[in-house]
Amino acid sequence: QVQLVESGGGLVQAGGSLRLSCAASGRIFSSNAMGWYRQAPGNRRELVATITNGGSTNYADSLKGRFTISRDNANDTVYLQMTGLKPEDATVYYCNLREFYNHGIIYDYWGQGTQVTVSS
Repeated sequence: QVQLVESGGGLVQAGGSLRLSCAASGRIFSSNAMGWYRQAPGNRRELVATITNGGSTNYADSLKGRFTISRDNANDTVYLQMTGLKPEDATVYYCNLREFYNHGIIYDYWGQGTQVTVSS
């Protein structure tokens, strides 16, 4: 069983920066991607950014240039550096680990979520 533990959320002023971290533990399949999603109350969970264990990244178009995802494969940890934060970025951020198996089978693990609050 894989567990994801997030940290780094909190309160920041508009225009400020935060760095989220997510450490994975357990038996992790070698073909995987880690990433961040966010979900506001009443809304669908939406992609923020993902990164494969080979280093390929994918970002939500609206967040390119402000958010940067990185990964430490040796420690199964993913980071999200957020800059130029806006009040509309305030919500719960969830860490995700997606494992890719043969025949298109995927399996998702989720963290418990970390709150980001942006004051205007």
